[in-house]
Amino acid sequence: MKLCMIGTGYVGLVSGVCFADLGNDVICVDNNLNKIKLLRKGKIPIYEPGLSELVVKNFKNKRLEFSTDLKKSVKNSDIIFICVGTPTTRGGSSADLSQVYKVAKEISYSINKFKIIITKSTVPVTTGDEIEKILSKNNNKKKFSVVSNPEFLREGEAIRDFIYPDRVVIGTSDKKTGRILKNLYNPLISKGASYLQTSRRAAELIKYASNAFLATKITFINEIANLCEKTGINVEDISIGMGLDKRIGSRFLRAGPAYGGSCFPKDTKAIISTADKFKTNLSVIKSVIKSNENRSKILLQRVYQILKRKIRNKKITFLGVTFKANTDDMRDSSSLKMIPWLSKKGAIIKYFDPTGYKNEFSKLKNVTNKTTIKEAVQGSDLVIIHTEWNDFKSINFKNLVKGKKFIIFDMRNIYSSTKVKDQGLKYYSVGK
Repeated sequence: MKLCMIGTGYVGLVSGVCFADLGNDVICVDNNLNKIKLLRKGKIPIYEPGLSELVVKNFKNKRLEFSTDLKKSVKNSDIIFICVGTPTTRGGSSADLSQVYKVAKEISYSINKFKIIITKSTVPVTTGDEIEKILSKNNNKKKFSVVSNPEFLREGEAIRDFIYPDRVVIGTSDKKTGRILKNLYNPLISKGASYLQTSRRAAELIKYASNAFLATKITFINEIANLCEKTGINVEDISIGMGLDKRIGSRFLRAGPAYGGSCFPKDTKAIISTADKFKTNLSVIKSVIKSNENRSKILLQRVYQILKRKIRNKKITFLGVTFKANTDDMRDSSSLKMIPWLSKKGAIIKYFDPTGYKNEFSKLKNVTNKTTIKEAVQGSDLVIIHTEWNDFKSINFKNLVKGKKFIIFDMRNIYSSTKVKDQGLKYYSVGK
């Protein structure tokens, strides 16, 4: 099939490349000329394991194109995916849909035959209705079908998630469109993915409801971890005991820093905004947002206690600063709150992240990036394991820096406290 992906951000690029790898002809469109030039050379603007190889392979096989010409790309395609960003509005909590509506307007001028227009971007309920209105201003409704097809890609696991999804959700009441899209996704369905065709509005809400629930699980176990610390209980025992209940499941029951990234923070706020619009009180999700925002303060208070209330001139190392492993995404990472706070209190901070230097810390005093774990750890009073990269899971701290006895605060519970303490180091973890 001939597909057009509008937007070469995380969702558009990964989905487009994977669709091409399944044998479709795909054009990825973006208005950023420099990005398109780099993609044509096989250079990827995001960190995602395995993506670069797929881009090079499918571009070479001419199943994948990159273009800045939206009008031509739409005309030459049968199915158009809208994959532009929907960030939180500045100073508000609702999703900013300006890019989505701008693209819909541009598409409306390029419909030369029947097109399926799909919102792959995460959008609030009724967005598809508005897109339909925009397209109808210049086209007969028989010439297009507007569909919601939410993505469920995890950063760092996106290619696997695309190829082996738990489910494919198609939001349309049009039978012809449903058949076409089921055929498009058939290679994934045949591998075991559940296929759900529902109303467009239901598909839009499924995405938000899913992310809000997962955010709730993370926040829940973090709150239980706070209780565990005060009662001498190991939160990992609680997670295992709960997770064995099939109604609950073990995933997302790992205590640690606040949730972050491109989805959970903005999507929980957006679903609250949508609920307010329809005069519905989502009190549970509101509590989740509030608790998550407070999480970094709780962990910083722990740092304060570990250092015996003396932060000024203390040398603190952060191992990992991204919101999670296997991504270079800094959006809403806990480190964006922790490092500035510690810097303001007079701490001397070094950080190492496998994805390199972060511009977000460039203006902070006493904050420097190091290119190796050894450089980052050397001379430190406190080492904070902030992100669960594999690079940090088997460090022999005793051999890494001899002589200096520092404290380790493992915010991801990567290590066994017994093994680290056997190395003669002070060790603290979360929820224990």
